[in-house]
Amino acid sequence: MAWDEWEQLKADAQSRPQGGTHMQLNHLPDGPGGGSPTLPSRTGDLKVSQHDLAKIGSAAHTLYNHLWDKARLSNTNVDSAADDLTTQGFALGPGLQHVSNQWDTQLNSLMDACAQISNHMQATKKIHAGDDAYIQRQMSSIDTLDAGFDERVGKPGDHNPVYASPGSKKN
Repeated sequence: MAWDEWEQLKADAQSRPQGGTHMQLNHLPDGPGGGSPTLPSRTGDLKVSQHDLAKIGSAAHTLYNHLWDKARLSNTNVDSAADDLTTQGFALGPGLQHVSNQWDTQLNSLMDACAQISNHMQATKKIHAGDDAYIQRQMSSIDTLDAGFDERVGKPGDHNPVYASPGSKKN
């Protein structure tokens, strides 16, 4: 529930006369059927296009590449500096090594998350494209089948054009 929706519900509840019905949460109104179903036209539908999924996957992939190129400490001298400071007896050496290890751990976690997002968006795009094609095939076959059952096509008494003409032979 969005904040503005919550505020609107509170304002509606306060505007009702005292002694009347107050706001009820997690409860269906009394009566037959327990109330009406929530209609998408009233609450909104979640709509995601293939273009949106592709943009999310592309952004995750781009972030992964930037992290790989610019955020890894293995391309710097941090570990060698930590070793050098440790051998010279400075307490900063082990601390720097610890920071470097933590950085690598966190960076790997972030890169894994980016890779999972990118891969998931690609898989989701393929799955939904297949689902859309399947639904379209099913719906078009239903339309064809439905047309064959509709005997009221054309004027009353005329032959249904979905079927072959009365004088033609079927194979």
